[in-house]
Amino acid sequence: MGFLEDVPTCPALPVSSEVLRASSMKVCGKDRGGAFYLKALECGQSLWRQGLPAQAILMLNRAFSADLRGDEVELLEWPLPYQAMRYILENSRDDWFLGNPRRHFQHLATRMVEPRRDLRSWRAWACWWIAREVLPDQPADDKQLEEEGIVEPTFDQIFEALQEHGLEGESLLWKETTTTRLFPES
Repeated sequence: MGFLEDVPTCPALPVSSEVLRASSMKVCGKDRGGAFYLKALECGQSLWRQGLPAQAILMLNRAFSADLRGDEVELLEWPLPYQAMRYILENSRDDWFLGNPRRHFQHLATRMVEPRRDLRSWRAWACWWIAREVLPDQPADDKQLEEEGIVEPTFDQIFEALQEHGLEGESLLWKETTTTRLFPES
């Protein structure tokens, strides 16, 4: 499968001229730094342009899992992909498989493991918030919430956790993504 001609590139992701799949991440080996981050973003863009938004979201999840300090060239050029996540959720077509991103991020946030468990969990909650905003009709996993006693976090709790655990400016980037229409054409 190649790129779909009528699918615009996501403006918040780097463009790769190659058709990439998740297996393209193998070139990074055990590295989880800037090169891994950039490759995950490129794979996300490629999967998006192939009409595979659910797989693109999984690649953005991988980008969020990168071990970054905040001064990497790749990160300075391509900020954490909160805006890309919103773009994909807003622009996915009805005939493409998207799944239920709200439920996906709820499960991701509540089942996170090391390394960087707290940070990665709060990033998943931040994406969950975006999914709730963009796709308000998608239901939560109420059974998990009830059985495990999970309380969905508030906007302020997510913001504060990203300030505490995230990279410099991450909480503000997420806040801007949730409060500003970033891509008027979408």
